[in-house]
Amino acid sequence: MTAAPASGIFRAGLAREEAPPPCALVIFGATGDLTRRKLLPALWALSRAGLLPARFAVVGVARSAMDDAAFVAEMKAAVIEHGRVPIDAAAWDAFAAGLRYVPGEFTDEATFTRLAAVLAGLDAGHGTAGNRLFYFATPPSFAPVLFARLAAAGMLDEADGAFARVIVEKPFGHDLDSARALNAAALAVADERQIFRIDHYLGKETVQNIFVFRFANAIFEPLWNHAYVDHVQITVGESIGLEGRGKFYEEAGALRDIVQNHLLQLLALTAMEPPVAFDADAVRDEKIKVLRAIPVPSPRDVARHVVRGQYAAGATEGTDVPGYRGEPGVAPDSATETYVALKLSIDNWRWAGTPFYLRAGKRLPKRVTEIAVTFKDVPHAFFGGNGGASAARAPGGGAGPAANVLALRIQPEEGISLRFSSKVPGSRLDVEPVKMDFLYGRSFGIEPPEAYERLLLDAMLGDSTLFIRRDEVEAAWGLVTAVHRGWADQALPDFPNYEAGTWGPAVAETLLARDGRVWRRP
Repeated sequence: MTAAPASGIFRAGLAREEAPPPCALVIFGATGDLTRRKLLPALWALSRAGLLPARFAVVGVARSAMDDAAFVAEMKAAVIEHGRVPIDAAAWDAFAAGLRYVPGEFTDEATFTRLAAVLAGLDAGHGTAGNRLFYFATPPSFAPVLFARLAAAGMLDEADGAFARVIVEKPFGHDLDSARALNAAALAVADERQIFRIDHYLGKETVQNIFVFRFANAIFEPLWNHAYVDHVQITVGESIGLEGRGKFYEEAGALRDIVQNHLLQLLALTAMEPPVAFDADAVRDEKIKVLRAIPVPSPRDVARHVVRGQYAAGATEGTDVPGYRGEPGVAPDSATETYVALKLSIDNWRWAGTPFYLRAGKRLPKRVTEIAVTFKDVPHAFFGGNGGASAARAPGGGAGPAANVLALRIQPEEGISLRFSSKVPGSRLDVEPVKMDFLYGRSFGIEPPEAYERLLLDAMLGDSTLFIRRDEVEAAWGLVTAVHRGWADQALPDFPNYEAGTWGPAVAETLLARDGRVWRRP
């Protein structure tokens, strides 16, 4: 597979000091939605950027019966439909020369015998040098089987300087016990350094920019603590519903699907101490300290500080949509939550007394992911009574100028904004909130790479900084499992309890109102 010349747009976003070594990427679940929508388009973009190794191949493994040519055609259609980089005929032919397909069941030893033969052929004819990257683009239940089969086939062994790495998609387990069992199964046959637990949010440009924003700018880090920050809100909102994933969502719900991984990872990055170095272990050491400093909620804490909801029929983005219980694959009396809001505290020196409010939901008014840091009021309300009609009060709720808010937007428009107070021009001393905005596209004139592009490239390089370590997974599941146990002791809310196209159940507003605060409207 010959790499195209590097494009300045892509190179600017993903340049690394070293190039990935030759390797073969094996995708289990190669005919699934993740491969079509994300993985192949990301690999194609990396190829066009000149960031793939010159000797690179992709082997798809799935149950569907097809040959290499049919697989190539299906992947080309996927890139045309979902990719951000247009197809170039000559370049695609060079890329497609490294695509192979192995049909078979993941539980069948014969599948791995055929896979071994294909990989050996690629080593000999394509120069992949025995390096292997295995991607589990499968339901979580297949992960233990795949680890065991790969180990039995000797594919996780590393010899003669070659590497064998495994990328595992979320969710990594469905509760604390299953996460521990899966970690044990993986570590029985592979080293921790070989396992890359992926959360695509960590590959997003603004998430990575949290490091730079905090630790490369002297003006913000001194204020990044309980003395100056009143509270932090982290929102992951989706306007979409299930999009055909009813069966999956019935088993997961918003707490497992979003809070356990995305939201807690964003919290850890926001609250962590400066690492001693920007490398995998140093960064993840600081993240786990944050997660361990969050008190595990008791059933009483869950009743008071966690809100769950389920959407009813309504309208999103001008279109009438059914309620959750009317979606395909959903039980008519489903108790699954599509919305979660919770208040967490971090019991350490930096954040003691500063609440973190997290929320995630489907069928909200808009798609948005952001971290909003609200700073405390000025010590003396010198301009009291001149807040202006548009000055939304938080945190104190008084009549003075609006609180300063620093918002890191992760999607859909990646950027950072800062709200502060300014005098309105004129003879009166009127104060209004104004906003300074930074957008990646406008400031740098480039399109940020997709998250999977960055993460696939890092995995090829063996850089696990943006991947999740075993102890992080288990700490996050400890918190989420405690919430589920608390819910088991409560009566089910009167579902559905919020209309599609709104910001969630009314009781979520009470969660903040008790503290004299309000949810931010992104």
